[in-house]
Amino acid sequence: MSAITPSDFDFVRELLHSQAAIVLEDGKEYLVECRLLPVAQQAGMNSVSDLVSDLRLRGSPLMIAHVIDAMTTNETLFFRDIHPFQALKNHVIPELLQRNESTRTINIWSSACSSGQEPYSIAMLIREHFPQLLNWSVRILATDISTLILERARAARYSLMEMNRGLPAAYLIKYFERDGAEWRIRDDIRSMVEFRDINLIGRWGIEETMDIVFLRNVMIYFDMESKRKVLAKMRQVLDARGYLFLGSCETMVNLSDAYRQTQFDQAWCYQLGPERVSN
Repeated sequence: MSAITPSDFDFVRELLHSQAAIVLEDGKEYLVECRLLPVAQQAGMNSVSDLVSDLRLRGSPLMIAHVIDAMTTNETLFFRDIHPFQALKNHVIPELLQRNESTRTINIWSSACSSGQEPYSIAMLIREHFPQLLNWSVRILATDISTLILERARAARYSLMEMNRGLPAAYLIKYFERDGAEWRIRDDIRSMVEFRDINLIGRWGIEETMDIVFLRNVMIYFDMESKRKVLAKMRQVLDARGYLFLGSCETMVNLSDAYRQTQFDQAWCYQLGPERVSN
């Protein structure tokens, strides 16, 4: 296997940045070679160099999508970083039950949802702790740039190893069914989530106002300008009193003055407007 050339690496790096805002640092040639060689071979090519040559020549949208799929990091697990989910259960959803009583609607967006564990975790939490919402319109929109990973999410099938990462044993018994060597989420939970492919630096096409947005562990791959653009667009879809959750290692510092931190126990999130801190 020949090593990727500097020219080919720079082409892939620019492609990822322009199409998905992903910043690929110097020294990641091995990562490009490892992830894109299977894409090249599946297309009947012998090397990543052949793949890059094809992209330079034709720039097929389908091939570009395959490259982005391959280079996207899809690390996730059920109830990842448990504190935001505790904030939903103990503070945010109880507040929305009172605040949205007149419309009886709650809109939630899990962006960069990967293989679906995050939105399904939200759905199970709602079903477990808020049975009164069965009579409400609760929409959980789950999106990702990777069409391949969205197919996995829609299938809602997980290996035993994936089930053992963050999922409470009681939830496994209550909300999953054995399907061969895998486990499948029950249809009543699966139907609570709508999956759609959305590129965060592209057009979102979201018309609803969101009460809750999970934008976690995705902007760490963006440059500063792309982060600012995403957060500016988020202001158009987040309810004036809504809640935006970032990843545990992410911050708004030097990105936007429009958001103020809100604390719920050990969870931090962001709201538009004046600062508000809850205990």
